Amino acid sequence: MHKRFDVRSLTLGIILLAPMPVWAAGDPDVDPPLAELGAVPVPADNPITPDKVELGRLLFFDTKLSGDASVSCSQCHDPKQGWATNEPICRGYPGAVTWRNCPTAINSGHLDRLFRHGAAGSLEEQAVTAATGSVEGSGDLLVMEQRLWQTPEYVERFRKVFGTDKPRIEDAWRAIAAFERAVLSGIRTPLDEYLAGDASALSDQAVRGMGLFLGKANCIECHNGPLLTDQKNYNLGVPRPPEFAEFGVNTVTFRFMLATNDVPEEYYRSFKDDPGVYLVTREIGDAGKFRTAPLRYLLDTAPYMHAGQFYTLEEVVDFYDKGGGENEFTQRFGNKTPILRPLGLSASERADLVRFLEEISGDGVQMVTPIVPSYQTGDQHDD
Repeated sequence: MHKRFDVRSLTLGIILLAPMPVWAAGDPDVDPPLAELGAVPVPADNPITPDKVELGRLLFFDTKLSGDASVSCSQCHDPKQGWATNEPICRGYPGAVTWRNCPTAINSGHLDRLFRHGAAGSLEEQAVTAATGSVEGSGDLLVMEQRLWQTPEYVERFRKVFGTDKPRIEDAWRAIAAFERAVLSGIRTPLDEYLAGDASALSDQAVRGMGLFLGKANCIECHNGPLLTDQKNYNLGVPRPPEFAEFGVNTVTFRFMLATNDVPEEYYRSFKDDPGVYLVTREIGDAGKFRTAPLRYLLDTAPYMHAGQFYTLEEVVDFYDKGGGENEFTQRFGNKTPILRPLGLSASERADLVRFLEEISGDGVQMVTPIVPSYQTGDQHDD
C-alpha cells in the first residue's frame, strides 16, 4: 500500500477545537450530500465466503476465461494501474481494442450500474459481458467452462464453494463478483476520515477545495453521496477522442460497436462520437450521455472521461470551469446538460479543487498477481 495524500500538520488545539465547516456534510439543498462509504451491498443469491473470494481472485487473474486463453479481467483492470489501465482507450482481445477508457474496479461493488453507459446491473452481469464481448474477452461459454473442467484445482474449489460436481461457468461470474465486493470494494479514503470528524485527514488546501466542490464549482450536484456519483446520465459535451480518427483499429472497433448494437443505418453511417446511453435506451435524446463517474480513487486512474480525453485532473477542472464543451450530439440534438455553466474559478481555486480530488483518492490498493491453477487433461476429467 502506498500513501497518495499529504496530510498537513496541524496544532493539537486546531485539531481538537476547530469546528467542522458547515458545508462539510454537503449543501442541504443537494440530495444526497457527501457521505462516508458504507458496507458493500451483497445480493442474497451470492453471499460472500472466504473460499468463494479466493476462487474469484484466481479467476480474476486467469486467462482461461477468454477466447484464446490470453486475456483476463486483470488485463483491463490491472492492480499496477489503479485496477484500470493508464491508456486512453482500453486494450481488448488480441488484434482489437475497445472504444472506451477502462473504469477502475475499485469500489465497483457499490455501483448499481456498471460500464460507462450503465448497461450492466450487477457485477455478475458485467463479468460475463466482458468475458464474452467480441472485442473484450471474445470467450465462448462452453469452451471456457470446459477449461475449468480440465483444471483439477478448480474442480475441487468449485465443489467446495458451490457444491457442484464440475465447475459451472455461471458460478465463475459469481465468484469473481464476490472477490470484487469483498476485496476491491469498501475502500475508505481520507475523505471518510474527515467526514467522520478527523479534521487532520485533509490538508487546508483540500478543505478549501471541498468548499468549492460543494459551493461555487457545484460539483456536488452530480458527484454526491458516498461514491461521489448520482449514477445518472449526462452529455457534458466531452470532445471526440482523437483515436477514433487517427488509428484504423480504433475506427474499426467503433464502427463494429455501432453495427452490433443495431444502430439504425442513418446513424451508423453518420455518428462520429460514441452515443453512450443511447445504445441502451434507443432514445436519441440520450446520445452522448454517460453515467456520472465516481470520484474516489482518481490519482491512479488517469486518463479521465469515457474515452480518456483528459490526461490530468487540471484538464478536467479546466473543462468544467469553462462550462463543459460541445460534441456531435450537443450540436445535433441539443442535449447538453443545463447543469454545466462557466464557473469563473481563479487559478488558486482551480488548484484547491484539484488538491481535494487528489487527496480523496487515498492509498493505492496493491495485490501480488496469483499463480493460477494449471490444466491436467485425462480420462478422469473428460466426461
